[in-house]
Amino acid sequence: MERLTALRQYRASGERAPNKPLLVLLALGQLASTGSSQLPWSVVEERLGALLEEFGTPSARGATAAAYPFTRLRSDGVWQLSRDVPNDTLGPLREAPITGSFSEDIEQSLARDPQGVYMAARAIVAAQFPATIAPDVLAAVGFDPELDTGSMAGTVPAAERRRSAQWRQQVIMAWDRACAFCGFDGSLAGMPVGIEAAHVRWFNFGGPDEMDNGLALCSLHHKLLDRGVLGLSDPDTIAVSQAYAAVSESGKRVYDLHGARLRPRPGTTVPSLEHVAWHRTQVFKGEPLSVGRPR
Repeated sequence: MERLTALRQYRASGERAPNKPLLVLLALGQLASTGSSQLPWSVVEERLGALLEEFGTPSARGATAAAYPFTRLRSDGVWQLSRDVPNDTLGPLREAPITGSFSEDIEQSLARDPQGVYMAARAIVAAQFPATIAPDVLAAVGFDPELDTGSMAGTVPAAERRRSAQWRQQVIMAWDRACAFCGFDGSLAGMPVGIEAAHVRWFNFGGPDEMDNGLALCSLHHKLLDRGVLGLSDPDTIAVSQAYAAVSESGKRVYDLHGARLRPRPGTTVPSLEHVAWHRTQVFKGEPLSVGRPR
């Protein structure tokens, strides 16, 4: 468990590097469904490439981004290949069939403890993704999305994961208990319902429990923010990704958010430029819509 959740990742300035964790999750899902973690490169190129497109950073795309963890995970002592190839190079991977799998000791250990497969998946997802999209990642690699990812501390030391008990309520109240994007302010018995405090810069990647890193958002727009559909082009202007598409009138309403200005209560702090820039480079999908895109 320690080896699978302590992968060497590029973490400078809080940048995300989900390539290795997503490959491990893919192998854990393969092990859970077939009894073996073996994954041919042809499968990894397609499936890991799709996972990186959906859950990775804007720069982590294409076959090269999949080749990086497939070859370099060997240095973490948890992965082996059926034949030796240079790191990061596509040609040798495509020349002849090649398979990757967990190292023999990890494979055998997990085979003896099926629950450990799920525990490892929970820990990795909890460390790499916010709770809004953790179930989506689990489902994408073949696990039950109802797994309780929040109960695992993951790779981040416990001392660094202590959240402010007051922050969520303070953020919601600062935005008048309404969604900062659409204005939804539903309540039940006098309490907000469907309104959540969202981190602009994810908590597991250095995002602080500070007012300049928080927005009150409805459940839908919170998830769209964390999936990179929505973002901020500056601290008080909403951006919608060109990668987003909708057919129904309800879905097309997301387009209408593009270019809209946040309307904070007087005295409420808007997200800082630092956190907005992090979300733009690490989460937001591609480029924003052009102004005046037709519905």
